[in-house]
Amino acid sequence: MLSGERKEGGSPRFGKLHLPVGLWINSPRKQLAKLGRRWPSAASVKSSSSDTGSRSSEPLPPPPPHVELRRVGAVKAAGGASGSRAKRISQLFRGSGAGGAGGPGTPGGAQRWASEKKLPELAAGVAPEPPLPARAAVPPGVLKIFAAGLAAGANYKSVLATERSTARELVAEALERYGLAGGRGAGDGGCVDAYALCDALGRPAAGGGGGEWRAEHLRVLADAERPLLVQDLWRARPGWARRFELRGREEARRLEQEAFGAADADGTNAPSWRTQKNRSRAASGGAALASPGPGSGSGTPTGSGGKERSENLSLRRSVSELSLQGRRRRQERRQQALSMAPGAADTQMAPTDPGDFDQLTQCLIQAPSNRPYFLLLQGYQDAQDFVVYVMTREQHVFGRGGPSSSRGGSPAPYVDTFLNAPDILPRHCTVRAGPEPPAMVRPSRGAPVTHNGCLLLREAELHPGDLLGLGEHFLFMYKDPRAGGSGPARPPWLPARPGAAPPGPGWAFSCRLCGRGLQERGEALAAYLDGREPVLRFRPREEEALLGEIVRAAASGAGDLPPLGPATLLALCVQHSARELELGHLPRLLGRLARLIKEAVWEKIKEIGDRQPENHPEGVPEEPLTPEAVSVELRPLLLWMANTTELLSFVQEKVLEMEKEADQEGLSSDPQLCNDLELCDEALALLDEVIMCTFQQSVYYLTKTLYSTLPALLDSNPFTAGAELPGPGAELEAMPPGLRPTLGVFQAALELTSQCELHPDLVSQTFGYLFFFSNASLLNSLMERGQGRPFYQWSRAVQIRTNLDLVLDWLQGAGLGDIATEFFRKLSIAVNLLCVPRTSLLKASWSSLRTDYPTLTPAQLHHLLSHYQLGPGRGPPPAWDPPPAERDAVDTGDIFESFSSHPPLILPLGSSRLRLTGLVTDDALHRELRRLRRLLWDLEQQELPANHRHGPPVAATP
Repeated sequence: MLSGERKEGGSPRFGKLHLPVGLWINSPRKQLAKLGRRWPSAASVKSSSSDTGSRSSEPLPPPPPHVELRRVGAVKAAGGASGSRAKRISQLFRGSGAGGAGGPGTPGGAQRWASEKKLPELAAGVAPEPPLPARAAVPPGVLKIFAAGLAAGANYKSVLATERSTARELVAEALERYGLAGGRGAGDGGCVDAYALCDALGRPAAGGGGGEWRAEHLRVLADAERPLLVQDLWRARPGWARRFELRGREEARRLEQEAFGAADADGTNAPSWRTQKNRSRAASGGAALASPGPGSGSGTPTGSGGKERSENLSLRRSVSELSLQGRRRRQERRQQALSMAPGAADTQMAPTDPGDFDQLTQCLIQAPSNRPYFLLLQGYQDAQDFVVYVMTREQHVFGRGGPSSSRGGSPAPYVDTFLNAPDILPRHCTVRAGPEPPAMVRPSRGAPVTHNGCLLLREAELHPGDLLGLGEHFLFMYKDPRAGGSGPARPPWLPARPGAAPPGPGWAFSCRLCGRGLQERGEALAAYLDGREPVLRFRPREEEALLGEIVRAAASGAGDLPPLGPATLLALCVQHSARELELGHLPRLLGRLARLIKEAVWEKIKEIGDRQPENHPEGVPEEPLTPEAVSVELRPLLLWMANTTELLSFVQEKVLEMEKEADQEGLSSDPQLCNDLELCDEALALLDEVIMCTFQQSVYYLTKTLYSTLPALLDSNPFTAGAELPGPGAELEAMPPGLRPTLGVFQAALELTSQCELHPDLVSQTFGYLFFFSNASLLNSLMERGQGRPFYQWSRAVQIRTNLDLVLDWLQGAGLGDIATEFFRKLSIAVNLLCVPRTSLLKASWSSLRTDYPTLTPAQLHHLLSHYQLGPGRGPPPAWDPPPAERDAVDTGDIFESFSSHPPLILPLGSSRLRLTGLVTDDALHRELRRLRRLLWDLEQQELPANHRHGPPVAATP
């Protein structure tokens, strides 16, 4: 997995590129150039080489102290450069420090860089400059030196240091402050040699800022290094802390070697702190100490100049953790570089200028072997572009950087690779490359991005060898060495895989990269037009015509589409917009789609209302709806309800994916994204409204039909002469005549929901509302009939109970028994009370009846008991009178059920039942899909000139 760490300055750290940088970073001019400007884009290799000199073993005396070395690129012929970037040799490359290393006549002085010979030449070719002002005196600073367990009871001691104070001097002063033996008064310096000043990087242990210190990285400062200067070279990242520690030299060396050895054993690059640490040694003016490597001793340094200078040379050979082993290795690199020159195979080229060899050596770039990277094929500015851009994180962002455009003043989005072309957006595109292929590339909104030569509008797969174009200038090739092998035999943007095709069925004729002939491209187009793949390509300009044609065909009922065919075709349009078209297109498509569906549904409701008016003219009797007639009228509404429900679930999934992708990219507060989400919410609200409207209209006409059939359950006698009661699961024809109309409505509704493939949750809620209406209507009729004439009798109650049992048994056989039992509970309890024998009912009291029939309200129970027929001249017994506590509820309570307390409609949750994967197996849906594809093809051809149009393609015969 790629590391997600970042550098302090906003650029990721360098990947470990196998570059011969030890040959070109050893020049003092290059070193100063590094210090004078910020290092370029991370994990990248500069495409143009620097004209640095090579190292030489020729002994040279050190330059005089008054010579000042400036950045070559900053020298101006017409005037003096700014003196703020100039550094003195005595300050930056101090060879004769307190430790005595690098002085004249010593081996360290003989090993100076050969490029210092060019100082007189550089000075001779530059116009004289005015003298630099004297360097302002830097006030002394206070350094905290922690004892690291050397002295009991002391955490740290403060010592006074100037920018000229060396590490050895501060060690002596710290030893004196800690009261250890030796200190500054030790004449032989043996105690000072036993201790070393260490630059430690770490963080407090878990438990808060006051926890115990835990060091993560440690570097031993050389005796001649200047801690005050080292402290100013770099700062610790947030969450980390940095301090100076006084440790025994042996212990410090051992800890440093263990830390570096563990990092190398992991096979990963050393941290950026370690690379910055090596640069800080040379920049601070001391004899830098390299980490022990193969062949280097691990003994305690003696403080001699020869020892420190030899370690200094080892450091310069291993800059950026690349160890170029000796002069023979560099000569091999130079010979390899010479082989790249024209005519090198025919002529013997003798080395003339060492700088030419170094320039050619820089071009020998070896790509990383454990990280994906991008190879630059075309850039914007050769002087600033790089050849290789390495991915240091799983998510790599290309962009120009700059201020954030999000709300609330949030910081600017992080950018891994900075590109300075004018058409590059602050956040241009994002590439995600996890441990497993393939990688994914996603352009930002409005960013011009091409993938294998085709315009990229949505997220797509990125394979090794793919071409990625950013704007009008940058062109990259994606490589992933983790995939193994040497890559594909042919580039993926050739015929083997043409890449992302532009929207519209005419992509086969517009392809110019594959090299196919006209006949072959015509066959490819014919295969698409007649294929069974669930794909429907269109351009935004044909979107309105396509959606209108799908909705019109569904509303008219033309053809023999499957019940969910319209939703499937519309979902293909949504899927194409989400995958292929620009980011802002999907919300607009959803809004247009929802409006078209709403208009079609309202038109259908208006047609049904005209045929079934609420108020009939006077003198014209109202004809009740039959189950067959209501099925014909409601079929279009239930089809729209079923299709809109599945389409709503599918659209919700796409909107959630859009929000998730925005959260992953840190764009959840982007104003354009917020506007898109608002448009999507409006479209979803319209689809919700369509479902609610179709549900209300459907149950309205079904209950209107039931209203005229339900009274037969209270009036009909199932015990007719010669008739046998049917058993459970009986057919509708076997039921008593008085029950057939009611059961016929239930059967028609069940068949209609099954034919329209209505969602099971909506089927349950539809019958729940029908049963709720039937229970309330029958109970209100029962309460009303007991007032005027004797109706509450045991014999009549037994007939009603038998009819109700037959209805529940039939519904149980149809798979609706649980729903029916729940909604018919109150009617069943009221009928059960009337079915109690007279003698048993007379023995009951009000309290016992309230306990046995808790579903009935006090007013309903009192109404049934007060109108129960006990016989001529007999009234209710006193035991049936309600107590005074419930008298108010009896007098003011309503005995009728309210129709407004129906259960609310709850839309189904979960994924859509539409299947957009695999081949289209339904022949009717395939015919409609072919018709729409040819319609889009005709629309494309009509826009072309007459001499550029193609006839309808015909598939080749097998």
